[in-house]
Amino acid sequence: MNITSQMVKDLRDKTSAGMMDCKKALTDTDGDMEKAVDLLRQKGLAVAAKRAGRATSEGVIETYIHAGSKLGVMVELDCETDFVAKTDAFRGFARDLAMHIAAANPVAVTREEVPEYVISREREIYIQQALESGKPQAIAEKMVTGKMEKFLADICLLEQRFVKDPERSIQDMLTDIVGKMGENVSIKRFARFQVGVE
Repeated sequence: MNITSQMVKDLRDKTSAGMMDCKKALTDTDGDMEKAVDLLRQKGLAVAAKRAGRATSEGVIETYIHAGSKLGVMVELDCETDFVAKTDAFRGFARDLAMHIAAANPVAVTREEVPEYVISREREIYIQQALESGKPQAIAEKMVTGKMEKFLADICLLEQRFVKDPERSIQDMLTDIVGKMGENVSIKRFARFQVGVE
């Protein structure tokens, strides 16, 4: 199939991948736009896995203040070089992250960072609910395990569904930005402030 420059441009607009990568992906998939997108995403996953161990000592601190100035977020997004930290795509991702944190109110970046007291308290609540509903202990334990999985997915930033695109998780978006930037990118920390809320 003949790959036109318009096809390459359309794929680039969808994925933000390089022109040559887009042309190669379209050539490899006989011009199938959806398969080309998938191919570029797989390539991004491979790049992300390869870069995961690299140190991230550059980056930005992005802020988001919601209308009315009653809610604000600061997020630190790190990368390997200041060159990448200055790009529009990197800064745009940091802004999107700050806005997402304001809306979704995560507790931690990863499951490992969730405080133990939060997990224990939630588990106790779920166990009591299951037992009070008349379930035997063994079934109550299985129910609690499933509920805890959902709870952790809801409160951990990387596992949350992105508010602007619920089809994708924050981890999916992070993987994509690593593929686009060509270097390791990590969400170090965040703080969310809301007037009247501790």
